[in-house]
Amino acid sequence: MHESLLNKLYSILPKDAVLTAEEELICYGSDSTRIKARPDIVVRPEEASDINQIMALAAAYRVPVVPRGAGTGLSGGAVPVNGGIVVSTERLNRILDIDPIDMIAVAQPGAVTASLHGAAEEIGLFYPPDPGSYKYCTIGGNIAENAGGLRGLKYGVTRDYVMALKVVLPSGKEINTGSRTIKNVTGYDLTRLMVGSEGTLGFIKEATLMLVPKPEAKAAFLAAFDTLEAASEAVVAIMKSGVTPSTLEIMDSVTLRAVAQYQGDSVGLECGALLLVEVDGTAPGVTRQSEKLMDTLTGSGARELRQAADPAEQEKLWSARRAALTALARVAPSVILEDATVPRKEVPAMVRAINGIAGKYGLLIGTFGHAGDGNLHPTIITDLRDKENAVKVEAAVAEIFAAALKLGGTLSGEHGIGLSKKSFMKSEVGEAGLAAMRAVKDAFDPAGIMNPGKIFE
Repeated sequence: MHESLLNKLYSILPKDAVLTAEEELICYGSDSTRIKARPDIVVRPEEASDINQIMALAAAYRVPVVPRGAGTGLSGGAVPVNGGIVVSTERLNRILDIDPIDMIAVAQPGAVTASLHGAAEEIGLFYPPDPGSYKYCTIGGNIAENAGGLRGLKYGVTRDYVMALKVVLPSGKEINTGSRTIKNVTGYDLTRLMVGSEGTLGFIKEATLMLVPKPEAKAAFLAAFDTLEAASEAVVAIMKSGVTPSTLEIMDSVTLRAVAQYQGDSVGLECGALLLVEVDGTAPGVTRQSEKLMDTLTGSGARELRQAADPAEQEKLWSARRAALTALARVAPSVILEDATVPRKEVPAMVRAINGIAGKYGLLIGTFGHAGDGNLHPTIITDLRDKENAVKVEAAVAEIFAAALKLGGTLSGEHGIGLSKKSFMKSEVGEAGLAAMRAVKDAFDPAGIMNPGKIFE
C-alpha cells in the first residue's frame, strides 16, 4: 500500500478506523463461502461523509475498493481478491428515520436487517425482506446482492422495497437515485441498477426503504411427506389453490436429520420431506386461507399435518428452517450451497434433476429452500480435500445450473454471482448480454477499481 495514501487515510479517519495488522486484515478477507483473500488495508468509517473522501483517494491512487457489510454473503462478493481497501460499514449502522405517514425507513448501509425489522414493528409497520442471516446481515449488503429470504413468495425481495439511494461513485462524486415518493419516473431507474450490482458500480451510502402495514394475523403449518418429490408436487397444488402463502419452505430428509442433530430437537424428522407454510393478513382472511391450505395439503398426500399452536411454536418452526445451512455445515468438512432458481411449476422437475445428479456422482445433497418462489438450495456435503470428490462436485454444480437454465430458471435467485458463479454467466445472458453489462460497468467505473473481479470473468 502506497505510504502516502495510508497517511492520507489516517488524516481523515480516527486511528482505530484504519487497520493494517495481519491478524486484523484476515478477519475481513472472506465471507460465508470458502473463498479467502487478503486486503491491503481495512477502513471502518464512522461518518457517511468519510466514504466520499475514501473513494476520491482510491480513485486518485487507482486502488481497488471492496464494500463490506457483515460478511454473510454466499457468492464471494465481499472477498478482496485484488487486495486494495476493504471499506467496512460496521460503524455506519444507524437507522436515521422511520416515517409512519410516508411508510418509509431511512438507514445507513451497516444497519442490521433485524434492527430495521424491530424499529418498523414498534410503530405497527413491517419490512418484509428477511434473508436467512437477517439477525446479522446489513441493509447495504442486502441491497448490493438483492437479497431474498423466506417471505419472497408473497412480498418480493429487497429491490421491491428500495425507493431511493445515496451512492458514492468510484470517482468520489455522489449521486441521489429515486425519491421518497411512491411514483417517480424521472429519467433512468438508477436505483434498480444499483440494487444487485454487488458493489461493482458504486458505494451505497444511505437507503430509503418502503415499509408496509404489519399483518394483523398469521398462521403457520407443518406438513410431512414421504418423498421430496411429493412435497414439491404439493407446492404446485398450493399455488393452484388460490392461496398465496407469505412463506412456503421445503426441507428434505438429509436437511431434517442435520437440523435435528444440531438443535437437539426433531421437527418432523421421520419423513422424506417437510413443507413449512405460513399465511398472513386479516384474521378472517387467515382463517379462510388456512382452511383451504389444509385441504390442499391433505389432498396432496401429506401424511402428517399440524398447525403451530402459538407464536412460540411458530418461531420454533422458522428457527429450524433458518438453521438448515448451519446444521448441514457440521455434517462434513465442506458444504457447497447453491441457489439455482426455476419457475414455480418446475420445482418438481428441478427436484428430480437434483436427485439424479446426486445419484450420478455419488454425492450427498441436502435440498432445502424457498419452494414457493422456485428458489432451491441444493447443498453438497463433502470433503473437498479429496481431489476426486472435488472433481465430482465441480461437475455436479455445472449440471445443477444447466438443469435450472433448461427449465427456464436462473443461476442465482438471491445469493448473487460474485466470484463463485461468474464462469457460468455467459450460459444465461449470452455474449451480447455480458457485453452490455460490461459497458455499464465501464461507464460507472472506467478505472475498474470498484470491487474488481466480481460478476465478470
